[in-house]
Amino acid sequence: MSYMDKKGFYRILFFMILVGLFLTVVLSSTMGAANITFIEALRILMSKLPLVGHFFKDSLDATHALIVLNIRLPRILLAVSVGMGLSIVGASMQGMFKNPMADPGVLGVSTGAALGASIAIAMGMQKFIFGIGLVTLFSFIGAVFATVLVYSIAKVGGKLPTINLLLSGMAVSFLFSAMISIIMVFRHNQIENIVMWTMGSISAASWKQVAVVAPIVLVGSIITFIFSRDLNLLATGSDTAMSLGVEVETTKKILLVISSVIIGACVSVSGVIGFVGLVIPHIIRLVLGSDHRVVLPFSAVVGALFLVICDTLARNIIPPTEIPVGAITSLFGAPFFIYLLVKSKRKVI
Repeated sequence: MSYMDKKGFYRILFFMILVGLFLTVVLSSTMGAANITFIEALRILMSKLPLVGHFFKDSLDATHALIVLNIRLPRILLAVSVGMGLSIVGASMQGMFKNPMADPGVLGVSTGAALGASIAIAMGMQKFIFGIGLVTLFSFIGAVFATVLVYSIAKVGGKLPTINLLLSGMAVSFLFSAMISIIMVFRHNQIENIVMWTMGSISAASWKQVAVVAPIVLVGSIITFIFSRDLNLLATGSDTAMSLGVEVETTKKILLVISSVIIGACVSVSGVIGFVGLVIPHIIRLVLGSDHRVVLPFSAVVGALFLVICDTLARNIIPPTEIPVGAITSLFGAPFFIYLLVKSKRKVI
């Protein structure tokens, strides 16, 4: 298949996945205690579109419209944003570190966010200031603090060696995990809240959260995509990339900052959701190759689709009880992770 044929194929496939994502969003908005049909949900969503929306407003059930637009849709769109953010960061980190096992948790950012949230929960700070929850705020501060700490430990002069970054991230992650455990020991009455948060959930989604997280993820993803050529060259080795005009250290620092901001925003509203950033980019690489001009956009849309499906399952498998979405993603992700380990072991043998 020639390059032009591939581009045409990728465009068609990308469009098909986008259509699939839209249909999944509509289908997900029908699922719940209220009996809402697919066509009715589609009409409700279409009624909010500019220019054509007024054609769909006739004979809409006001209660069903309220449920879809104010309860289910914010949660679904937050799942889209978080899934997109985790996957794009996972793809970026796997390319930057040349490591298929790299994911958003590798730098300790997720654990830092979990520590910040655990501190807020333990102190009984489940309050809101200017519409932003203090748990969310503390979580984001924890993510930023973890990034600064890991960066400070890993840097050698003006350089940022990959191995130092990975080891620093692991060390900080273990440290923060230990601190979370200690907090739970001293705050028995908050253990359930802390555990549920660290397992990941989007049940508290709101339009305000969507308005904050979605732009951060979208802008961060666009900036990351701009560096797709540099990520391709980094895969050939730092020396080769430098000889081809890539500012290796500057690129790493920019991508690290962008990734940390995206992860901080996502984890602050969803808790720690594992395996999305690991599994989705790796599947895209296996199916479509390792060109980051393809891997990054496909990881974003497939990650969004994957998390919407997982969250829909989480809230509908055993109603009215809700399973943390992080448990669902791990249920799918863990077997794939084991497969990667077995595959890499065979290569060594």
